Amino acid sequence: MFERRNIQCMLGVLGVVLTLEPFAFGAPRKVHAVALGTPKKVAYSKTGDPAGALPGEEALKIRPLVIDGAVKEWTTGEAHDVTERSFVVRRALRVNDELPGEKLGTTGAHWVWQRGPWLLVDRTAGHVTALKLPDYDPGVSQVVWFRDYGAYCGITASGKSLYAVVAQLALRKPVLAKRLGKFDPESRGNPEPACGVTEWQRDPLRVLFRPAGREPAAFDVLPGSAMLVEDSDEQSAASPAAGKSED
Repeated sequence: MFERRNIQCMLGVLGVVLTLEPFAFGAPRKVHAVALGTPKKVAYSKTGDPAGALPGEEALKIRPLVIDGAVKEWTTGEAHDVTERSFVVRRALRVNDELPGEKLGTTGAHWVWQRGPWLLVDRTAGHVTALKLPDYDPGVSQVVWFRDYGAYCGITASGKSLYAVVAQLALRKPVLAKRLGKFDPESRGNPEPACGVTEWQRDPLRVLFRPAGREPAAFDVLPGSAMLVEDSDEQSAASPAAGKSED
């Protein structure tokens, strides 16, 4: 009789444990499938993208950003892995070019492609965040990434000054902002970009800018730890990042 009661008691405790197990350990985390799809070329021109297109550019190579089997964004250019779970890539925008009251006969003729802002993609959480880089200009700023730093030539809000900028993800203010000289808005139509390709150096941490018509300028960057916070699904849902696109 005593052994029978012990067995019944043990079975009761086991039943309680099995009942409470989902609450104790939580629901299993959803695994997201994130990938960049096959690239394709679309019609592109200075007329459709006055700020971003180069003179004579006629095609733009784009790729879909696919999350859990659905196309969330269109992207262009190469992606850069920031961490094992997060990467940045530039967005491609399809913009309505139809004037008020205008009805174009050709299907799709009123849609144009433009180079857009940079996106931060979290593979684990399946989240996409539009980055707001300081003094970023889509027609001038050619971002070169290293670790979680982005280096580029930026334009001030007045549009009159060209700056050497180094931005770090998750920080609002740039870690480097040095004036390179005046900026002529009329130069946007020139075949030569306002700045050449920026170069990074690891040790010591240094970045070299090549503004057009000026001597190259090198600046040391004070090295620091990455500031990017990669939240779980639950944390991200509780405190969504500013500028996050729909997912």
